Parts: sequence; structure tokens; C-alpha cells
Amino acid sequence: MNKSFIVALISYFIGNFSSAYILGKAFQKKDIRNYGSGNAGATNALRVFGKKLGGITFILDVLKGIIAVYIGERIMGYNGKLIASIFVVLGHDWPVFLKFKGGKGVATSLGVIFLLHYPTAIICTAIGIAIIIITRYVSLGSIIAAGLVPIVGSIVNRPFNKNFFITTFILAILVISRHKDNINRLVKGEEFKLGEKV
Repeated sequence: MNKSFIVALISYFIGNFSSAYILGKAFQKKDIRNYGSGNAGATNALRVFGKKLGGITFILDVLKGIIAVYIGERIMGYNGKLIASIFVVLGHDWPVFLKFKGGKGVATSLGVIFLLHYPTAIICTAIGIAIIIITRYVSLGSIIAAGLVPIVGSIVNRPFNKNFFITTFILAILVISRHKDNINRLVKGEEFKLGEKV
């Protein structure tokens, strides 16, 4: 079996591990997809289940990005890391075990970028957090941080790596496209702020 396919398959199924869904079922007896924004991700888990479970969800989602990229590297080197990066986020966003209704990939993408190039991750995360603190819009901070990754990465990660740029550009598109409803609410001034109940 082709190594690229193996990396993609493993990464996709790692992405399928939905911590928001599993923690919600285990500790709250709730399907996260039926509450709040209906999103199976860390932000919705924070709103619906509170800080503790929301924080654990975030950490686990970051970790699965790190684990997938690490395994991808072990199987086929740097290209394995890039393939794993995309497919673990695809698995998180569209998990087959949850009828393709997953999260938005922000935390998992963060884990991915930390392993691909941690200076880029630190810079973009800092910018994203600053925006969230100032505006209290998690979605806005996430969208801007994700959009900056391929740009900042291309500047900081020298020499320029075309495959790195393409991979991070795809990840940015995935995160931004998953936030289309948030973007519409932001434009209308109806977006939920941090700490608000959905």
C-alpha cells in the first residue's frame, strides 16, 4: 500500500477522534452537536460544558494534530508531515463516525502548525489571542490567525518552501470556510462573543 495513502488514512481517523463529542457524552450525557452552535469543537464545548471540559477539549484537539503529524513524519519524512496535516484536519471537520458533522479545525490546525514550524504557530496564535481579547470574538481571532499562517510562515520559515506554503494555505482555507456562518454573523453584528451563551 502506498505510504502517502497510509499516512492520509491514519491521519484522517486520528482526526475522527472528537473530544467534544466523547467528553460531552461521558460527563454530561449530551451530544455537543445538539447544543449551542451545533459545532463539535472546543469553542462550543466551552460555551455548552464550561471551562474545564472546554479546556480539555481544546488540549485534546491540539494533541491529535501533533500526533498525526508526528506519525506522518515517522512513516515518510517531511512530506508525511504535510499530508498528515491536511488529513487530520479533514478528519476533525468531517468525521465519518459522526456522519461528517465535526468541528472547525482551529485547535487541530494549531497542533499541526506547532509541529510544522513552531515560530509561525507562536506568532499567529499571539495575534489571534490579542484579537480575541480586544474584540471578544473567538471566530474573528481564529479566522485572522489562520489566514496569517501561510503569509507569516513564508516570511519566517526560510528558505521559502513551496510545499509548506501550499499546505498551510489549504489549512487556512479549511478553517476560514468552516467559519462561513460566523463571518455572516460578524458582518451583521450578530456574532456570539466569548462568554455568551449561544
